[in-house]
Amino acid sequence: MTQTSQQEWRERAQKVLPAGGFGNYDPKVILKKGRGSRVWDEDGNEYIDFLIGSGPMLVGHNHPEVMEAVQAQLADGATFFTSNAVGIELAEVICDAVPCADQLRYVSTGSEADMYALRLARAHTGRDLILKFEGGYHGMSGEALMSMAPQSLANFPMPVPDSAGIPQSTRDGVIVAPFNDITFARQIIAEHADTLAGVIVEPLQRLIPPVPGFLEALREETTRYGIVLIFDEVVTGFRLALGGGQELYGVTPDLCTLGKVIGGGFPLAAIAGTSEVMSHFDIEKVGQEKFTFQVGTLSGNPVASAAGLKTLEILKREAAYDTLRQAGRRLMTSLESAAKKEGIPAVVVGDPVLFDIVFSAGPIDDYRDTLNTNAEFQRMFSVSLRRDGILKAPMKFYSSLALTGDDIATTEEAISGAMEACAQL
Repeated sequence: MTQTSQQEWRERAQKVLPAGGFGNYDPKVILKKGRGSRVWDEDGNEYIDFLIGSGPMLVGHNHPEVMEAVQAQLADGATFFTSNAVGIELAEVICDAVPCADQLRYVSTGSEADMYALRLARAHTGRDLILKFEGGYHGMSGEALMSMAPQSLANFPMPVPDSAGIPQSTRDGVIVAPFNDITFARQIIAEHADTLAGVIVEPLQRLIPPVPGFLEALREETTRYGIVLIFDEVVTGFRLALGGGQELYGVTPDLCTLGKVIGGGFPLAAIAGTSEVMSHFDIEKVGQEKFTFQVGTLSGNPVASAAGLKTLEILKREAAYDTLRQAGRRLMTSLESAAKKEGIPAVVVGDPVLFDIVFSAGPIDDYRDTLNTNAEFQRMFSVSLRRDGILKAPMKFYSSLALTGDDIATTEEAISGAMEACAQL
């Protein structure tokens, strides 16, 4: 049987896919399989995987326990649209672990979860306006695609649309503030308190940690004015800690959104929060006027729930998070050391479970700080790493439990080589 090359797949993709890909990642990369910490492309090239499916594969690809749970569920059925026992059990585990979660409602994607969280905030408060932070990623809804990665910088709080096709009415429903600016956040919340329904924030914004007191200030001000505080934990949930960013940073929101890890590699996400806010999904409790309508064909499907349930069981085991952070800290140190050795201005940002190097003198406290980087160094660094068998997102290393000591040592060598390549530019 003739093997189809990666180039042949690219040519076929160009005919049937806009821009030749799925829109997620470099379409030149066409992966065939994954095992543990490794993935292979259609040409047989092997990579140590720090992309991990953009986050879901926290325990590694094709984990035998996860696959066993999936296979057992597949034997009983793939999806039903009705409630199912494994989905209920997963909800219990999530609500037990996540501080804000009295109840949850399943959806299939993080984008959906964020969209419904904003809708819940409006239903609960009877107000319309949403505050988000410049550079924050909250999925693909119209509100989310405001000042996520603006190419032109507007004066705050004016939003800048990141996509064509977003109506002016959507723009009018969003205001934008700089991440980590406590004074500005307090002022803008107070100024718009009468119309502000919700504040949505990533507790770790992409890779930028909150400065001390920032999340606490958001909690204080939203509580003061009866505004719904939403933590987007699609990335940080069950990654920064079992209870996510809200556990790590000690600040509890009214709602959070979860995804990626909770599906164990299958499509699953959720909105979780206090019983008071979540009651808007229950028409018998709030009545028709305040009812928030939500359905989804695959929401809470048993295969994804089984994969998620086993993944969370693995993460709850002793030393899982210590192992994740140990690997991450070692690589963060390697990044810093390699840049210093070559005399390249750079700063390593993030958390040991989620980090990268930014070719800038720093500090990196908000989105605009990330624009002051050496773009050519960033490009060369990623190109060199991939050439040496390291797969990662353009601006992100994801740690995973599947990484071995040899994986880390090999990655350190590749980092050193990539930094040398940058120094030669």
